[in-house]
Amino acid sequence: MNTALTPTVHPSALRRLVWVFSDSWTVARRNLMHIRHMPEKLADVTIQPVMFVFMFAYIFGSAIVVPGGNYRSFLMPGIFGQSMVFGSMSIMSAIVNDMSKGVMDRFRSLPMARSAMLIGHTTSALIESVLGLAVMVACGLVVGWRAHLGAGHTLAAFGLLLLFAFAMMWIGTFAAMFLRTVEAVQGIGFVIMFPFTFVANTFVPTRGMPPWLRGIAQWNPMSAVVAACRRLFGNTGPSAAAAAWPLQHPVLASAAFSCLIIAIFLPLAVARFRSVTTR
Repeated sequence: MNTALTPTVHPSALRRLVWVFSDSWTVARRNLMHIRHMPEKLADVTIQPVMFVFMFAYIFGSAIVVPGGNYRSFLMPGIFGQSMVFGSMSIMSAIVNDMSKGVMDRFRSLPMARSAMLIGHTTSALIESVLGLAVMVACGLVVGWRAHLGAGHTLAAFGLLLLFAFAMMWIGTFAAMFLRTVEAVQGIGFVIMFPFTFVANTFVPTRGMPPWLRGIAQWNPMSAVVAACRRLFGNTGPSAAAAAWPLQHPVLASAAFSCLIIAIFLPLAVARFRSVTTR
């Protein structure tokens, strides 16, 4: 056997990798333990989307007509997508809270991997999003939503939602390091998140919007993710024949948008974190 062609992993590199994952899980577990003492931390991925489900399904839904289908089936993929976006606010709040209270400085004084802070925060936020998504699925079943295309398509839709959530978390991580207070997170977060989720096909079809706004909505990554979920769940959705490319190929577009966001904001967040923690 030619050992010269066999790849090797240096023991020190492997130890560093294990060290990073161990430290990251410690930070993630710390954040998740906070939920037991402060369950309100899950409000943005549980209570708020539940309110949107019942408000739109039972109040506004009676006045909204979706051609050829059921508005509640049309609504639920939009609520799923919105809850993934709002979940990014939890990581923003956690990072700002840690920075404002000096927790980041205390962690820096410990013999731990510096990258563990960001990885740990994103890991715990992703787990919170999974919990929130489970709550949303339960609400959807209550109001009559169903997935019709089998387990494979359903799991693919949830996978796209979590990939999108992960991408939005890196935007939240990057933005958080420019903010000083949790109150600022709430104010700025909602100013950004509401237009992002409403100027899309989240709650209504885009074809009824003015032409200039419809173009923005159809190229909004949120629209691609929601349209992809509607297609994979087999739910009601308007024809995409006359729509922009992301709505004609929503599964491919939503995956591409999510990967592009990660590719841009992950390195930006890491660079900003290094800059902030080396001052």
